[in-house]
Amino acid sequence: MVPDMKTIKLVSWNVNGIRAVAKKGFLEWMSTANADVVCLQETKAAPEQLAESLTHVDGYQSYFSSSIVKKGYSGVVTYTRFTPRGTANGMGEAIYDNEGRIITTEFSDFTLLNVYFPNGKASTERLKYKLDFYEYFHRHVQELVSKGQGVIICGDVNTAHQEIDLARPKENVKISGFLPEERAWMDRFFASGFVDTFRIFNQERGNYTWWDMLTRARDRNVGWRIDYFFVSSSLVDRVKHAAIHQEVMGSDHCPISLEILSTTK
Repeated sequence: MVPDMKTIKLVSWNVNGIRAVAKKGFLEWMSTANADVVCLQETKAAPEQLAESLTHVDGYQSYFSSSIVKKGYSGVVTYTRFTPRGTANGMGEAIYDNEGRIITTEFSDFTLLNVYFPNGKASTERLKYKLDFYEYFHRHVQELVSKGQGVIICGDVNTAHQEIDLARPKENVKISGFLPEERAWMDRFFASGFVDTFRIFNQERGNYTWWDMLTRARDRNVGWRIDYFFVSSSLVDRVKHAAIHQEVMGSDHCPISLEILSTTK
């Protein structure tokens, strides 16, 4: 261990509308989460639509990416106690960047990507868009790794990888989110050197991050694990802990966290 390394905490949460979750105690949660970086997905708002309390959270810098194709859709924000060396929205390809799905923040010893991956349930066209997004994203992060920087990826991937990752796998094999082609992409992604940090520590069933609100599935824990922290192989030895925080309410998703050794200040 490098002497000046310390454990930092990162949190990721699909809030299903930042204005909605703000009415359910989001800022109070932020004040007690003790996170160095908080990444939100599906914010459904541009910063100019938000109260200053959400754009300037005490103790954090904020970086937003919002959809330019329609308002109230998609969107991500990264709150950080550390000043990034650089930031970028998107991947440099308009068809994937116009929906405000990615913010990259580069720190001293890792690059963090906060990502809201597309949902493929709406139509065959959106499923194709999702799969194309996956492939382009994979190439994009492989390029980052090739430059020698450790990479952390967090967010709502909108796919459960294995049967252990959802309550009812057999009933969902033909549903986007658990299709063979979606899961096969995740297989390739992991084979290329990325690691699902939660499964380093926990191989148990029943650990989910999303539940259908219409059927009150959360009450019965009939859920899906579709939110992840991934790290490139060079960072695996620095991962200290990863967790799912099912007790935190306010969205149809719950937060997840990663603790990792870092020199970032």
